[in-house]
Amino acid sequence: MKSLLPSGQRLVWRKPPISSAFRIKNILREVIAGIEEEGIKARVIRCFKSSDVAFVAVEGNRLSGSGISIGIQSKGTTVIHQRGLPPLSNLELFPQAPLLTLETYRQIGKNAARYAKRESPQPVPTLNDQMARPKYQAKSAILHIKETKYVVTGKNPQELRVAL
Repeated sequence: MKSLLPSGQRLVWRKPPISSAFRIKNILREVIAGIEEEGIKARVIRCFKSSDVAFVAVEGNRLSGSGISIGIQSKGTTVIHQRGLPPLSNLELFPQAPLLTLETYRQIGKNAARYAKRESPQPVPTLNDQMARPKYQAKSAILHIKETKYVVTGKNPQELRVAL
C-alpha cells in the first residue's frame, strides 16, 4: 500500500518534486516494481486528512491488508510504516529526497514487501549530503504549505488506479 499526500495530481503530478529530478509517476513506477518483484500486489491511495508523511503512512497501513504502507511526500520524502506503531516511529525513513535515486525507490518498495511477508529487509543504500537540508529547506517549506492547502479534515482516502 502506498499513500500519497492530499495534493495528489493537482500539485504533485504537475511537475517534478522540487527536491528530486523525478516525477511522481516515475517514483511510483519504481516503488510498485519493487513491491511486485517480491510477489506482493501494490495499491495506491491518496490521503486527504494530513500533509504530514508519517500520518499519511499511518492512514495507508490502516487500509493495508498486511499492515505495511509507504508514505510518499510530494518533495520525495518517504517512510515505511507498520500498523500499530506510533506515527513518528517508522520502520524506515528516507528524509533526504534530493539524494534519493529511482533505484532507491525500487529498494524501498522491495523492503516494504519484505516487511509485509515478515522477511528481513535489505539495507537501502542512500547518500548523505550535509548541505541538502539548507539547500532545499525554503523550497520544501513552501511546497509543504501549498500541499497543506489540499488537506480536507475527515475526508476518506481515495484509491487510485495507476497506469504506468
